[in-house]
Amino acid sequence: MEEESKKDHRALLNQGQEDELEAFGYQTQNLRRAFCLTASVLTCGVLTLVFYWRPQWRVWASCIPCPLQDADTVLLRTTDQFQKYMRKKVISLYLSTLKFPVSKNREVPLVADHHSVINHAVLKPELKLRCIQVQKIRYVWDNLEKRFQKVGLLEDAHSCYDIHHTFGLGLTSEEQEVRRLVCGPNAIEVEIQPIWKLLVKQVLNPFYVFQAFTLILWLSQGYIEYSVAIIILTVISIVLSVYDLRQQSIKLHNLVEDHNKVQVTVSVRGKGLQELESRLLVPGDILVLPGKFSLPCDAVVIDGSCVVNEGMLTGESIPVTKTPLPHVENTMPWKSHSLEDYRKHVLFCGTEVIQVKPSGQGPVRAVVLQTGYNTAKGDLVRSILYPRPLNFKLYSDAFKFIVFLACLGVAGFFYALGVYMSHRVSPTDTITMALLLLTVTVPPVLPAALTTGIVYAQKRLMKKKIFCISPQRINMCGQINLVCFDKTGTLTEDGLDLWGTVPTTDNCFQEVHSFDSGRPLPWGPLCAAMASCHSLILLDGTIQGDPLDLKMFEGTAWIMEDCNVDYCKFGMSDSNIIIKPGPKASQSPVEAIAIVRQFPFSSSLQRMSVVAQLAGEDHFHVYMKGAPEMLAKFCRSETVPKDFPQELRNYTMQGFRVIALAHKVLRIGKPSEVESLSREKAETELTFLGLLIMENRLKKETKPVLKELREAHIRTVMVTGDNLQTAITVAKNSEMIPRGSRVILVEASEPEGCVPASVTWQSVESQENGPGKNETYVNIGDSSVPAGEKACYHFAMSGKSYQVLFQHFNSLLPKILVNGTIFARMSPGQKSSLVEEFQKLNYYVGMCGDGANDCGALKMAHAGISLSEQEASVASPFTSKTANIECVPHLIKEGRAALVSSFGVFKYLTMYGIIQFIGTSLLYWQLQLFGNYQYLMQDVAITLMVCLTMSSTHAYPKLAPYRPAGQLLSPPLMLSVFLNSCFTCIVQCCAFLYVKQQPWYCEVYKYSGCFLDNQSNFSTNMSLERNWTGNATLIPGSILSFESTTLWPITTINCITVAFIFSKGKPFRKPIYTNYIFSLLLVSALGLTVFILFSDFQDIYRGMELLPTITSWRVLILVAALTQFCVAFFVEDAILQNRELWLLIKKELRFYSKSRYRNWQKKLAGDCTWPPTNRTDYSGDGTNGFYINRGYESPEQIPKGKLQGGGQATEQHFWTRL
Repeated sequence: MEEESKKDHRALLNQGQEDELEAFGYQTQNLRRAFCLTASVLTCGVLTLVFYWRPQWRVWASCIPCPLQDADTVLLRTTDQFQKYMRKKVISLYLSTLKFPVSKNREVPLVADHHSVINHAVLKPELKLRCIQVQKIRYVWDNLEKRFQKVGLLEDAHSCYDIHHTFGLGLTSEEQEVRRLVCGPNAIEVEIQPIWKLLVKQVLNPFYVFQAFTLILWLSQGYIEYSVAIIILTVISIVLSVYDLRQQSIKLHNLVEDHNKVQVTVSVRGKGLQELESRLLVPGDILVLPGKFSLPCDAVVIDGSCVVNEGMLTGESIPVTKTPLPHVENTMPWKSHSLEDYRKHVLFCGTEVIQVKPSGQGPVRAVVLQTGYNTAKGDLVRSILYPRPLNFKLYSDAFKFIVFLACLGVAGFFYALGVYMSHRVSPTDTITMALLLLTVTVPPVLPAALTTGIVYAQKRLMKKKIFCISPQRINMCGQINLVCFDKTGTLTEDGLDLWGTVPTTDNCFQEVHSFDSGRPLPWGPLCAAMASCHSLILLDGTIQGDPLDLKMFEGTAWIMEDCNVDYCKFGMSDSNIIIKPGPKASQSPVEAIAIVRQFPFSSSLQRMSVVAQLAGEDHFHVYMKGAPEMLAKFCRSETVPKDFPQELRNYTMQGFRVIALAHKVLRIGKPSEVESLSREKAETELTFLGLLIMENRLKKETKPVLKELREAHIRTVMVTGDNLQTAITVAKNSEMIPRGSRVILVEASEPEGCVPASVTWQSVESQENGPGKNETYVNIGDSSVPAGEKACYHFAMSGKSYQVLFQHFNSLLPKILVNGTIFARMSPGQKSSLVEEFQKLNYYVGMCGDGANDCGALKMAHAGISLSEQEASVASPFTSKTANIECVPHLIKEGRAALVSSFGVFKYLTMYGIIQFIGTSLLYWQLQLFGNYQYLMQDVAITLMVCLTMSSTHAYPKLAPYRPAGQLLSPPLMLSVFLNSCFTCIVQCCAFLYVKQQPWYCEVYKYSGCFLDNQSNFSTNMSLERNWTGNATLIPGSILSFESTTLWPITTINCITVAFIFSKGKPFRKPIYTNYIFSLLLVSALGLTVFILFSDFQDIYRGMELLPTITSWRVLILVAALTQFCVAFFVEDAILQNRELWLLIKKELRFYSKSRYRNWQKKLAGDCTWPPTNRTDYSGDGTNGFYINRGYESPEQIPKGKLQGGGQATEQHFWTRL
């Protein structure tokens, strides 16, 4: 029973999705709540503040656990490693508030859609449902499934039949009202946050709360100038943050505001067409598309077709044709039926309909799928409002460092308590002074200082036309060691040049028709296929569409027209596009071709086809184009030339883009039968027509950039949807695969019957890239890749093989990935999966693509760079307006510079806190501390100015062959802080003790009279008046002393010198002197400190609360400070920053990298059976898919779950060689 209760108490939201959450049910207890309120009052609001920071504590304190169905409060927790909590109140909605009577009979469904969660969510007879709102999405409690379910969308379980028949006639007005109440408005509303709310959020940040406590303490002790300076800086920082957040809020609000004000036409069952505001749309409504139109929701086309511009989603403004959902009478979910091709039926919110093509049955209609924040645009806005937290070591290490500094402050607190209590100082003064020491260690400028490096880097990137919507990722770019590139439009030119066609006749390839010859393409089925098999549209008299389609169509010299009266003999509607021979086209017996229906191109299907009608004919033709290997499967085998593989290989080896074309006559006479024709039926028994050969030239920037990355030991990988052999050739031509390297083709096959899944390793014959191309072999990959024969191989595979390896050879996949360079014919989903697999090997992955088919991979990568004309393509964190890969090294350089700057600033602020802490602790020993202006000069004139300019040093123009340290807790960085702290401690302690040994030393605050009588002995300027020490007092905490006069110049010069030491330039940043403002500030600060040290001006000494000393002592102070600088600089530069020394130490201590890819490289380098060539391996079992090669795997390396799991027998391995 208890187990059942626990199960009811917890449930999952969005199970298996990226935004998965755990939900826990709680009921508020009034007694507990009253106790919490009392405690908050007694603690003066401190408990309320803690509950604000930790909402789970508030729930645990004021509520008791209960089943979710009885809960009035739900505690949500993310299932990722961050385990972030949210508290949500359960809201009740009542259907009795609707204007019409609602049936209370449990047997009568509220909505006709039997899949809908609404029927299960409403309790009868109360007509009540319970819901929560999480990150703009509404979830209702499903009484049948016993969990919260998302509303505002049609369930995926619907089949094509359900969508056509349940929603085809529209919803009744009553059902619309029910859905409006339950799902909420179809609006993407971004509230412009009120300034007071933004201010409260900023001020309640834990760091600012600590800062407020610090400032109150300082003000109470009379440190007015310094406190006011920090208050001014804090106010400026908060105001700038609030202004920035407010501007972002306004910008996002303006971006989505128009979306909520669209007038739409819907079809209401029994009432016909109605016009209403788009915010009133609900899932299941029938939307009528009038023409040019901005989509206010996600919808699936059920009648007619249309052309949309999806530039907002993909960054590419190429028109995309959307076709109606097929009429299929089966129970398979509609998305599963269409596979990855389902997007071709879906109109996404925020995209623009630019042309509609009604069918013979009426206007273009679509069923509303998702509304509000459930839509594609809503999802993108949510990703901006609630960005996914970054798992970057720097940020977790930074938190640990702050905790360490806080612990140091706590130690200081107890030290101060002990010292002051032993001197019998009053408890009030003791606590105050102890708290003062506590606040010294954590510098108040820390938040501002850590963001400046990123801000500077972002500005420099903008100058290079690289825009960023996720600035925190810039630091992550500094760690990138593998970059995946799309091929077409990224490595190669976007536009393809026609080279020629290779027609077939009687099962044989004919003579090549070259487009350079100037002769028009002769008429025939091949010409008809090229003229009609495309997705081009005529918009305002201009042909628009995919560049490849456009180039192919131009090659025929035909022209495109809209249907008009002259072509009524076709018997087609006005929406059909007519293709006619142009003036430069070859003689054709066909007057025109009408494109009747399209089956659009899909990356997963690798083909497209059209149904067309030739003028004067009463039957139809099917034309298909696509990837040659794919298209050949749909052709009758007797029509495919026997030398097809050799001919295809011949062209792809030369780097050509090859497209195959096919055709068949469709024995259908009625246009209505064409409309109901399924794709599967149309694309069978075709006749192979020939090949279209296109040149895909490398961009001029590709080779130099790949060379630069290779020399920096950054791996480059090609991930493309193109042919495998073409990809290999492009990789060789671009020198992604250097000359002298072996290419091993990996071909994997699915299990068939009793034959298990297999993988074949075949060495690709090396061919010259062309005459006169003398290539030099350069070893690529990380510096850890062993040089020599074994390192000179690269794996190449297709998306199909990758999928088989992923499913059936999971343990083999990492071994292939550490040397995998070419992945061809990859679907968008496979690209994302590949990036994720690389990340699992501990690579920091960059992805560069054009934003169309690469959206998933661009978002999945640590740094996704979209080559797009738009400033902020929602497809990826980074967008380059320069459409070539030069942006990649720029981004890595700036990332490295920002990362090194962040480390430098953090080390500096840590040392600054420690320097002040040591100095203050020493003075506390005799119940003293530094003066206001002494602190002020260190904090404002040096530290603040240094922190705000330290990060503005530009990135070094050349990429170093290694990356900067990726974590703060690495030995060199930890040692740097530790040794500098030791040097500081030694010098300050020695100075503190040595000054007491001087013959002129006097404990001023104890023996004020003695000091005043002998004042002339200590001054080098006899004219100083006797009253200059008038501010010295006899109370504990007095400022004036020879100890503070000695320690202040040492600590101040130390603050300046560590800023210089931690601002290392090469190899990741330009030299320090190129940062003019920073250099000037350092020199000025040093000059001012030395001036104060050696000056004898009464006003300066009184203001700075210093005592005059003999010149020789001042010289000694300066020498001590400079000696410390020289030692620290030598240790930092010659030892801690000496990479060769650290590599030697690692080697001697046998310390190896924990990165998985390095471990695999090391294992494989010592394996004589790797890489396998010219053999076939089989998985041991076609079901559980785990590959074990006993030759080079020890049992420890096999996951335990694979060896012993649920009583399953251990898999037996066998392999054969062919």
